[in-house]
Amino acid sequence: MEETNESEFEEWEKDVEYLVGILKESFESTDARYSVDDINDILYVELEGLNDFSEEEIIEIAEPILDVIELDFGDVILVPLQ
Repeated sequence: MEETNESEFEEWEKDVEYLVGILKESFESTDARYSVDDINDILYVELEGLNDFSEEEIIEIAEPILDVIELDFGDVILVPLQ
């Protein structure tokens, strides 16, 4: 049973990293990282250069990606990398 949970976590982690990679590429970022707020079910994705885009541009770029990628988060929040 423990191996299954570990395997599922590794698959989940790969899916999250894949999503972050696509977002990084889509926003032409040189650096990105993510964190998960398990209590509130939120994925935070920090992207270098995100503040160069307007809110409308961010939605236009990210929304189709987030619609296709199916991860079980209540929210995915994009923020500029600090």
